[in-house]
Amino acid sequence: MPKTGLGALLRPEDSILVLIDHQPYQFTNLNSHEPTMIVNNVIGLAKTAKVFNVPTILTTVIEERGGYLIKGLQDVFPEQKPINRTFINTWEDPNVTDIVKKSGRKQLVLAALWTEICLAMPAIQALGEGYDVFVVTDASGGVSAESHDMAVRRMAAAGAVPITWLAVMAEWQRDWAREKTATALAGVLAEHGGASGVAFAWEMQLLGGHAGSGH
Repeated sequence: MPKTGLGALLRPEDSILVLIDHQPYQFTNLNSHEPTMIVNNVIGLAKTAKVFNVPTILTTVIEERGGYLIKGLQDVFPEQKPINRTFINTWEDPNVTDIVKKSGRKQLVLAALWTEICLAMPAIQALGEGYDVFVVTDASGGVSAESHDMAVRRMAAAGAVPITWLAVMAEWQRDWAREKTATALAGVLAEHGGASGVAFAWEMQLLGGHAGSGH
C-alpha cells in the first residue's frame, strides 16, 4: 500500500468493513473511552458503510455468553446474522476470511472491542497477508487507555493505518459534489456527528431561512 499520494486514501469500491465484538461483555470492561461514544461511533461507521455500499461483516465471540451484538448496530443490518466465533482472533475463522477473500477488496477497515486483543490480532495477521489495514480507533476501545494506546502503536508499527470514523466517511465521499451519497451522509452526520452534526443542522437552518421553525 502506498503511504502517500491519492492511492493511500480509502475508496468505497476497494473497501470492506469488519466490525468485531461490539457486545455487552466487552462493554462492561471498556475503560479507554466513554462507552456511549463507542456505541455512537461504531453505529455511525456502519451507517456510513451502508451509504457507500461497502460490504460489512458483523461478528461476535461466543454470543450465548458474551451477549448479542448491540441493538443499534444490528439495526443497521437487520437481515444480517453476525458470525459467531470461538476464535479470539477473527482472522483465524474462515467463516469471516472467506467472505473477505471472495470480495477481492484489499482495503480492510476494522473496528473491535477490545483494541489490544480482538482488533490487534486480525489487523496484524491480515497485514501479513497483503491487506491494506485501516483501524478505526474511535469505534474501538480497550480495557484501559494504556492498553488501547499500546495496541494502536503496535498495529501502526506493523503497517496498519489508525483512522477515525469521520475520516473514513470523508475519504469515501471525497467530493461533496457526489450528491447521491452526500445527501445520505447528511443524515448520518446529523445523528452521529456530534458537534459537526449540530453545526450542519445550524447551517441548513441559516441556508433555509427558517430561523424560528425549530427544524
